Amino acid sequence: MTRILLFNPNTSTEVTDLLVRVARPFLSPGSTLVPVTAPRGVSYIATRAEAAIASGIVLDVLAEREGSFDIAIIAAFGDPGLGGARELMSVPVIGLAEAAMLSACMLGQRFSIVSFSRALGPWFRECAAMHGLVERLASIRLLDEPFASLANVQDEKEELLIDLSRKAIDEDGADVIILAGAPLAGLASRVRERVSVPVVESIVAAVKQAELLAALNPKKASAGTFRRPDPKASLGLSPALERLLLAEPAEKAPSP
Repeated sequence: MTRILLFNPNTSTEVTDLLVRVARPFLSPGSTLVPVTAPRGVSYIATRAEAAIASGIVLDVLAEREGSFDIAIIAAFGDPGLGGARELMSVPVIGLAEAAMLSACMLGQRFSIVSFSRALGPWFRECAAMHGLVERLASIRLLDEPFASLANVQDEKEELLIDLSRKAIDEDGADVIILAGAPLAGLASRVRERVSVPVVESIVAAVKQAELLAALNPKKASAGTFRRPDPKASLGLSPALERLLLAEPAEKAPSP
């Protein structure tokens, strides 16, 4: 049994439920989702400040649940806390945005990110840069108008998001479209026949990549960028996170 922790770092349980409904039909036999919603924070992350807040919550939740999952998905498109989680956790951690963008790179030369809020733009571009994918990014196309409900934003804005996708293809040269953001889960499969290039379903990409990494059964890095940091004392953190920060790093790989 592969236990996939699906952590929504937003506080919206409706969005968590949506992610589970979309992802569950694509699970392989022997895989199970463990859905968790952020216990504090904001209903949806749209800015750098909110992403920074969410990063700490990601580390707290993963530390508290250490040992109860085999792989984790951070299910917010900008991948808050991903780098830190990969340093500290002994199992693989996947970011929703990274999974979607890497999948898009297998389907075309350049992809465009399309979403529902102008505020998301700077964070999304920095996320693409963090993953080294700016050269593959054709554009980021975002709506610039309010929406009535986060839970229903994909229904409310479906036609406008399709129109933005078509502009990204015709004007920006996109070979692939990513409908970005956890609240848009399920929209890609619904509109795929109305868009002339592949449309990536981010949460399905993340789940299938989680199963792939589980099958590879990678060991925790003992060298390189994501080796566990050296032990360090802390003050005022949760007991679980304090324990992780005090843990000994894996042994360094022997010199050649």
